[in-house]
Order: sequence, then structure tokens, then C-alpha cells
Amino acid sequence: MATITPYLNFDGDAEEAFNFYRSVFGGEFMDGLNRYKDMPDGDKMPDNEKERIMHVALPIGKGSVLMGSDIMPSMGHSLSVGNNYYVAIHPESKEEADKLFNGLSAGGTVTMPLADTFWGAYFGMFNDKFGIQWMVNYQREQ
Repeated sequence: MATITPYLNFDGDAEEAFNFYRSVFGGEFMDGLNRYKDMPDGDKMPDNEKERIMHVALPIGKGSVLMGSDIMPSMGHSLSVGNNYYVAIHPESKEEADKLFNGLSAGGTVTMPLADTFWGAYFGMFNDKFGIQWMVNYQREQ
């Protein structure tokens, strides 16, 4: 059975926000703060966006993880209330990822088709027919 986590978007202040959340919940970031400059071709990004957070995850309780990232204005992203969150689904298999992605995205808009990623996941994003933003991330065994 898949698990679900909230995924928050920020416009350059994800690190500040997650340091604040960590001060409240305690704990440590899973896998640290992943910056855009550290991803493949990160050196080609605008200097003012290289330090932005590509991904951060903070365990916040029994089985719960708060995740987030900064948007990338150079990629045409903009942030407004209503698009600053996702519901992230973590299925247990590729087949479950396909089933959930295809089912929930029906009648909606796929913004990133399911595909293998550089971080070892099978990942995709969409807005469902009700306007809710979803991420499906099946993390393959490494």
C-alpha cells in the first residue's frame, strides 16, 4: 500500500522554512539539503538559483515526512497560494505507481509523465481534474 506525504514549494526560502520546521519538530533532514547546483547540469543554472533547494525531507512523527523544494523561475515556475503544495504518493511497486498515476490523472493534466529519474526513482506529476497537484515517486531499491 502506498504512503502519502505533503510536499511544499517555496520561492527561494525552502531552506529557511525547513530549518524553522526542524526547530519545531526536531530531528534531522533525510539525505541533507539537496541543491539544484548538485544535480546533473546544475552548473548551467543561473547563479542566483544554484543554491535553491531541489529537495528536502524532514521526518515529523511516526511514519510522517514533510518534504519540499524551491521553484525555479528560470524554468518558468512561479509560486502563488494554491500551487505551493503537492500530495506525494510513494507506491511500493512500479505497477502500483502506474495504476495510481493513470487513475488519479484521468481527466486532469499531466505535467511530468512517469519516467525513470537521475535520483533512482520512477517519478511523475499531474494536476487531477479537481486541480489538486500530485507527485508519484516509486523509489527503486538501490
